[in-house]
Order: sequence, then C-alpha cells, then structure tokens
Amino acid sequence: MEQDIFELPGPEGKALIGNLLDLSQDPLGFLTHCAREYGDIVPMRLGLTPTCLLTHPDLIEEVLKDRDSFIKSRGFRALRTLLGEGLLTSEGESWFRQRRLAQPVFHQKRIASYATVMVDYAERMLATWQNGETRNIHADMMRLTLNIVMKCLFNEDIDEGNAQVVANALDVAMDWFESKRKQNFLIWEWFPRPENIRYRNAISQMDATIYSIIQQRRASGEDPGDLLSMLMQARDEDDGTGMSDRQLRDEVATLMLAGHETTANALTWTWMLLAQHPEVLAKLEAELQQVLDGRSPTVADMPQLRYTDMVVKESMRLYPPVAIFGREAAVDCQVGDYSVPKGCTIMISQWVMHRDPRYFEDPETFKPERWADDLEKQLPRGVYIPFGDGPRVCIGKGFALMEAILLLAAIAQKFRLNLVPDFPIVPQPSITLRPEYGVKVVVERR
Repeated sequence: MEQDIFELPGPEGKALIGNLLDLSQDPLGFLTHCAREYGDIVPMRLGLTPTCLLTHPDLIEEVLKDRDSFIKSRGFRALRTLLGEGLLTSEGESWFRQRRLAQPVFHQKRIASYATVMVDYAERMLATWQNGETRNIHADMMRLTLNIVMKCLFNEDIDEGNAQVVANALDVAMDWFESKRKQNFLIWEWFPRPENIRYRNAISQMDATIYSIIQQRRASGEDPGDLLSMLMQARDEDDGTGMSDRQLRDEVATLMLAGHETTANALTWTWMLLAQHPEVLAKLEAELQQVLDGRSPTVADMPQLRYTDMVVKESMRLYPPVAIFGREAAVDCQVGDYSVPKGCTIMISQWVMHRDPRYFEDPETFKPERWADDLEKQLPRGVYIPFGDGPRVCIGKGFALMEAILLLAAIAQKFRLNLVPDFPIVPQPSITLRPEYGVKVVVERR
C-alpha cells in the first residue's frame, strides 16, 4: 500500500523556515548527514516548500527518466532570465524539439574536430606562465575554457571586450543564484534590490553581445563550421523550420554557461587533488611521458590516456561539477512506494551519491585506480551521475570529457601546480560547485 512520503523520518526543522537555515549554512554537510542518518528518502521542509532528498539510485533513476511528472525545480526555473528556453531550462515539447535540433551538433565526430582548438589555447596560456609565480588556477581555468567555448561557438578569438561581457554576466549570475538559493528563491527577481538590478543589467549586456554576433552571421551568410553555424543550419525533421534568433541566443547562453563553467571547475578540483596526492601525480606524469613524449596531445591519443581519464573521473566523483540539483513534482505522483504531492521539490545530490560508502570503498579517498576495471559499468545507474542521467543527460558530456582530458594532459606534462600553504579552499555549491575564493598555486616548470 502506498505511503505518504512525509510520514517517513527526517530532520527536525524550525517552525516557519523548516530546514532552510541548515541547508543554506552548509548544504553539502547537511545533505550528507541526512543521507547517512535517515536513508533512501529524506523528507524535509524548506520554508513552505515540501521537499525530499533521494539517496537510492533506483529512486533517482525513476525521477530522472520521467521528464513529464518531474520538471526542473524552482531554482533552475530562476535561471530562465539568463538561459531563456535553452536545453537546461525548457520543458515538454519545447525541450524535446530543441534537443532534437541540437543533438547532431554534438555528434562525437563533430566535437572531435575541436580537440586542436582546446590544446592550442592551453599552450597559448602556458606560454604566458612564469616558473615559480603564484596563480589563481580557478581564474586561469575559467578564462581558458571561456576562450575555448567562444572559439568553438563563434570560430573567432572573441576580443577581450566581448569575452569580458560574457564572463561578467556568468559571474554575476552565479553570485545572484547563490544569494537566492540561501533565501529558497523567495525574493522575486523583478524586485528592485541591488543584486537583482546588477543581474538584469549583466544579462542585457550579454544579450546585446550574443545578438550582434548572430545578426552578423545571418547577414554574412558565412559557414565557418562552428557550433553557431551548426545550430543555425539545424532543421526540424517534422516541419523543416530552424531556430529563431531568440532560440539561438538561449542555446548559446546555455552552452557558454555549461560549456565553460563546469569543465573549469572540474579541472580546478583536479589540480587541487593532484597537488595533495603526489603519488597520483607521478603516475599521471609517467603516462603522459610514455604516450606523448613531450608532444602536444591529440584526440587520437585519448584511448591511450587511460590513467588521465581515471584521474578526471575520480576528481568528478569527489568534486562533481554540479553537486546538488532538483526536480519538482508537476502532478501528484509516486516515487517507489511513496506518494509525492504536486509541488514537492525532489533533491538529488551528486556530492552525496558519489561519496556513498555503499558503492565506493574508502569513499573520501582520491584513488583513480578504482575506475580501472570498468567500475562505471558495474555501478547501479543513478550512483555516479556527474552529467545527470535519463533523457535530460547533459548533451555536451562528450565535449566536456574530451576537453578535461586534453587540457589536463597538455598542462600537466609542462607544469606542476603546488598549492599555496594555508590558502582557504572552500567548496561553494551554487549552480555549479566552485571554490569560493579560488585555488592559489605556485607553478613549477617541469
């Protein structure tokens, strides 16, 4: 017999705000505590919003596969000003049409052609590094991946002005999202508070930049083979129509956020972990020496860069690019044997699942070797989900993995990155998992 999900045991909350304070003060710690203390389904209340955390892979898969009953959560919908009706935020038929149009753009053969761009930009960056200097490697990775995504999207070295406008808009959006998350998205975005005004201004500047690039491309009729031209050429197989300027803008904004922010964060956490584990770094350097022998990595080297791939997988296990995400029950429905009311927020946390001792031995330890015998295929679906899962699995997964592996290989064979002692490294789970103050390193030429 079906049981109400809110009859299950969960953390005690305060009268009006429920568990909102616990979650906003230490989201990763609080959710990890809930998972270990209460089990597979943890009911809680965030303000007036009924919420539950799922920590069983079968239940997670059930929710991720059913895109009609479980839509993007209020937090994600708050990003619509930034991302419009792009693939991350749209729902229903609108999402299905956009996904179908964008899918061929991310075909493996197509994205392989961007490998040269990735390595070339990494090497340009390294040419500016001085042996022994201190750098904020998070800022470096953000700049590098933004330059790469701009080149792959628009096939041009976007001048500093344009790239700066985009980088600023994404930064402001992250800060805005973080402040709203702490308030459970209860303060309306149109309310004239300083952070809301700053957020809207940054987006209107970004829009002006993106629209001018789209209009220049339409006027010139050129096809330089970049992601923008592929999106412009995409046609709906049912009615033959393409994307409007607005749809193109939304997908471009989505690709700029998802295509640079997540990889930059994944690489930043990887550098931190490698600096903390010299034995792993030594194995990685040995593989790079054996496979590359000092030359630039290419997409053809990827099958041989097995340990490099394992390092990236293990880094994304401990520090997933997205640490927490949500769905909302669009109707009264069921999860497992439990009834879930319409409007209930379902929370899923990669941070919690990736560190679950039921599935990972020594879950807190950085051990790339654990991935050696196809561990990913042996794990139940819903355990290791750095790119999500179900029909809405990240469309850029192949692009992001290729970029992370090639950039790691290109940089690690030329430099070692040593952490600056006592610099505070604090994971901040906003839209993505960022280091709040960056990560300071001293670069050492090899």
